[in-house]
Amino acid sequence: MSPSDDQQIREQIEYYRARAGEYDEWFLRQGRYDRGDEHRAAWFDEVAVVERALGEEIEGRQILELACGTGLWTRHLAQADRRVVAVDASPEVIAINRARVAAGEVRYVIADIFSLPLLGSFDMVFFAFWLSHVPETHFNRFWHSVRRLLRPGGRVFLVDSLLEPESTARDHDRLSTSGIVRRKLNDGQVFEVVKLFHDPAQLERRLSDLGWTGWIRSSGRFFLYGSLAASALDSGEFSP
Repeated sequence: MSPSDDQQIREQIEYYRARAGEYDEWFLRQGRYDRGDEHRAAWFDEVAVVERALGEEIEGRQILELACGTGLWTRHLAQADRRVVAVDASPEVIAINRARVAAGEVRYVIADIFSLPLLGSFDMVFFAFWLSHVPETHFNRFWHSVRRLLRPGGRVFLVDSLLEPESTARDHDRLSTSGIVRRKLNDGQVFEVVKLFHDPAQLERRLSDLGWTGWIRSSGRFFLYGSLAASALDSGEFSP
């Protein structure tokens, strides 16, 4: 990554550490994210679509979750005696995750996802609302790293945001395709973070070019989600 990317990633980590205690307000459509009953109903209808798809796609017992956050998705992954390794750079969100996912076999790792200290292989790698925070300059390298963590036949399941203006807080700047967003916390602190909004069809084609097969869909207004497998074993070669 370039020096500017490094600086952006550091600020992004600081932001999510500072935001840990209020992160769920975004997902639950509370506080500054509350846009009324109709909006909330539409949001959770689409959440349910993604949750059903995830339930149908989970394979095997060994799952790696990247950017596990406060456990909103870890709780689903950890069902049925699955073994989950949940990774996040924020010890604050991991503490919330532990409390939420009190049952199940979950191992927590505090680490920068861009320099993962993990070895081994997994049946599934899962990440929600993470790919949009991967800088464009690091996109190929990230997917190369993910492939190396999958067992032969293993799959990736991802969830992320579509470019929907009403998905963000009422007092945030209007969303754009600039790749950077200004985010405000409840206490008024402001951070800049990477936020790239991927088009489902374009992302599917791009990953196909990198050797991934599968599908990426829109849930409607708010989310994209997909299931992918590496079409061949990693040769060890990498093109940035």
